[in-house]
Amino acid sequence: MKNIVLVGFMGTGKTTIAKALARKLDMEYVSTDRLIEEKERATISEIFSKKGEKYFRKTEKDIIKDASCMENIVLDAGGGVVIDPENIECLKKKGIVISLWAEPEVILERTKKYTNRPLLNVEDPLARIKELLAERKPFYDRADYHVNTSRASKEELTRAIERMTRDA
Repeated sequence: MKNIVLVGFMGTGKTTIAKALARKLDMEYVSTDRLIEEKERATISEIFSKKGEKYFRKTEKDIIKDASCMENIVLDAGGGVVIDPENIECLKKKGIVISLWAEPEVILERTKKYTNRPLLNVEDPLARIKELLAERKPFYDRADYHVNTSRASKEELTRAIERMTRDA
């Protein structure tokens, strides 16, 4: 079976669904954000604030190259991975890329309690969410499959993705 790669904006359920899929399919769960934090010995927020987004994206690209060589994994890819087209092409070599998406208001509800979301630490987070979703839509559209996570349960989403990837 190919790797399963979940991409999507923050708050769309990538981590929750990736962990559930990995358990259900007896695959290893891997998080690009966790790999970056381990490599840098700093949180994502700290990397953004101390070294900037450009540095973070370069580190993320290196991590994507490493992760794309792994086998039998469910990869929880950071929300901005799709910005670099090379990342998606790299991930598609051994994996099926599934874009998770949700309505902006759902994303805001899911993320508002977290202070470690550097891109949403702004005066109007809903407007920022809509702006970033619009900017990233063409990149998310490059995924093999698209799944709306706004209203479905974790179990429903896990079953749906399992069906999509079964024959891959």
